[in-house]
Amino acid sequence: MEETGDLAPLGLSADAASREKGSPEVPEKTGYPDSVYVMAANVFLGIRMEKSPEKVIIHYGKEPLPFWSLRGDESSQRLSYELAFSTLKYQDILETILIDSYIFPSTTIPDHLSSLVIVMLYDFQDRKFQARVLPCNEESISEVQEVENLLNSFKTKLAAALARYRIKHDALSIYHILPETVRKQELRASTLPLYAWINTCKISPEEVYSDLQKKGYNKVKSILNLDDKVFAVDQHCYNVLIFPSHLKKDLINIDLFKDYKLIFQDKSRSLAVHSVRALLNMDDDILMVNTGSWYTAAHMSVLTNENTSKIFVCGVQSQTKDTDGKKLFTKMGCKNIEILHETFMNIELKDQRLQNVRVILLLPRCSGLGISNPVEFILNEHEDTSFLKDFSQGGIPETKLQILTQQQYEQLTHAMKFSNAQAVVYCTCSVNPEENEVVVKKALEGQNLGIKTQPYRLSPPVLPLCSLKENYLSTDKFFRIEPSEITNGCFLSILIRERDPSETVSVKDVLARAAAKGLLDGIDLEKSSKREKKKKKKSKLSLTKASGNDNDIQTKITEFLNRESKAAATTKPPLPQKSMTQVGASSQIRKPSKPANTPLVATLTKSTYSSRPGEQQTNFRRSRPEGRLLSLKPVEIILPPVMFPFSSPQGVRPQMPTEHFSYHWVAPK
Repeated sequence: MEETGDLAPLGLSADAASREKGSPEVPEKTGYPDSVYVMAANVFLGIRMEKSPEKVIIHYGKEPLPFWSLRGDESSQRLSYELAFSTLKYQDILETILIDSYIFPSTTIPDHLSSLVIVMLYDFQDRKFQARVLPCNEESISEVQEVENLLNSFKTKLAAALARYRIKHDALSIYHILPETVRKQELRASTLPLYAWINTCKISPEEVYSDLQKKGYNKVKSILNLDDKVFAVDQHCYNVLIFPSHLKKDLINIDLFKDYKLIFQDKSRSLAVHSVRALLNMDDDILMVNTGSWYTAAHMSVLTNENTSKIFVCGVQSQTKDTDGKKLFTKMGCKNIEILHETFMNIELKDQRLQNVRVILLLPRCSGLGISNPVEFILNEHEDTSFLKDFSQGGIPETKLQILTQQQYEQLTHAMKFSNAQAVVYCTCSVNPEENEVVVKKALEGQNLGIKTQPYRLSPPVLPLCSLKENYLSTDKFFRIEPSEITNGCFLSILIRERDPSETVSVKDVLARAAAKGLLDGIDLEKSSKREKKKKKKSKLSLTKASGNDNDIQTKITEFLNRESKAAATTKPPLPQKSMTQVGASSQIRKPSKPANTPLVATLTKSTYSSRPGEQQTNFRRSRPEGRLLSLKPVEIILPPVMFPFSSPQGVRPQMPTEHFSYHWVAPK
């Protein structure tokens, strides 16, 4: 009984990690609803570690427990997966406690309830063996009540068995018995910030900043070690915001997230779609492979909203997933996404729908060992829950790794066979070189150089990714982010097809790529070109209207010139006629003291320039000493139209005056 008194340091998982990092105190736990325990037991049943038959004492059933559907309750689903994953990490310890306390095999517990027993035991000790507190309106499940009564009756023996296990391993808490890689993963997960991208189809970044500031969130340069309501803009992706992790419960309840104006997603996916965007020309299509979450396709659609590009998402074989995706795209304002039901490996290289695809985004299934919070990632990206077993052990079996790398290699080589494609973006969340550099280099070395299409080569990351100097190795042109307190791990490789020397690149495509890389400061090429066309039409109409008044203006100009010539004749004697030699570079041209900025002067200069040789022209001369007469060479100066940038809510775009003229100045002879 003395051993049960010292249960304070027995916190597991996030609690222990939070205490080590000095994070804010975690609220005392009171337990979960009955439905969460049942769902967690079924998840655990599918991912548990199996032992050899001669060592098995606790038998688990093969059939899952009947449970209430949690599909619509995202919060309860996440709690269930987190509880199952925590139980999986401590499976050996929990089974030892159950055997040491004589619950097994002394009690007759049906095999189908064994997974529920071990899941509820984890939560029981995590609550320091305190009673569960539930709301009065919570509906109970008979199986959960049965297991809870059993654990309460063995409370003292369970606490003693746990204390003996901790003392035997000389550990402050059993959290410290976990593998070092798993402990580091939990520490990173406890401080990992939240990443959310802005849906610019529905709202501008400036409006998001303003809305957040009205709700008490302050914009800062960095969120490290800050516990206040703050946010920062990511340094690599201009439309991605970063929030401290403790703000998630508050953020999911604001309208920005409810209305799909801000979307939570891991940064690695944002890096991938931004890399694709920087490689696109104005009309290029994209093929996305193993997209996982619909949010990745939606983000790609948002970045190409101003183009005429089409996004193809392949491998959607479920009709339910197809319907859900289309509904989500409608809510988010995404209009250029087309869903393909064929798997990527079954798509023919000459498929007519994909003839305009120029960039392929490949997100292959990987071990994901660069992820710090695997439950969050698996749920958000709809990955296979069986990978939680690998996360719980801090590694992946060699046989499973070989299967993954072979699939990755086959998909990458298949992507490189599309003759019209000009680039492939390969992105994983793994830190294993076997899944990253080795796969890419093997695919490049295995290219068929005998075919007519140009071969692929590695390309450095495009802007603004190159700013991460500490993680980018220029020697091999790969982009890596190691798992840390601020981000998950990520690997990115860009393969560019070598350009045919005979191929020409249009100015429009060059400008499109420059805009994608942020070199044009957000100038909208598509819209500006349309605006220029409209304004050219307007200028033509205005010139047509003005042509009706040309005769009246010309009459007034003639009268003015006649008056001036008569005045000059009465004041100055005519100069003697002499032969004039043409003066080259030493000729002097007198500039007007003021620019011709009035309509009359503008019309005067245009009239003088356009006069025919047979018509009389009036020459304005400056009196010079006799013998110093020089002829002036006519010079034509054409001033181009001036374009002024004006800021607007949609970004900086070129604006032109509604009317503009090219003035022709001719120097006097």
